[in-house]
Amino acid sequence: MSTTASPSSQGARFTWYAVLVVLGALVGTAGSLVQAAWFPGGLLLALLATAGLFYGGLRATGTQAGVFTAGVGWLLAVILLSNTRPEGDRVFTGDGGELLFLFGGMAVAVMCATLSRLPRTPL
Repeated sequence: MSTTASPSSQGARFTWYAVLVVLGALVGTAGSLVQAAWFPGGLLLALLATAGLFYGGLRATGTQAGVFTAGVGWLLAVILLSNTRPEGDRVFTGDGGELLFLFGGMAVAVMCATLSRLPRTPL
């Protein structure tokens, strides 16, 4: 029995990584907007969506790299939205809710990355 992965499974895994980066960016953008609009319920909803994304990345790929790739997309979106535009507009104003979303999302990513991987059952 060979221990190397087949090319098709490697291709599927890299496809999952690309999808997770895009999903991370979408969840980061949506969470940034929702948490500010409906505080404190929006913050809870945004953190739950973030946790679902990170845990889903772990389960979809079976590795912590799934959490990492989703986290890269999420963090890029959040950081880009926190930058000030030349006109002076920005999504984040530096309130407590934004900081809770940023640090809470990072904490959720660390928690999901350190979860023990459950054995996959064949379908």
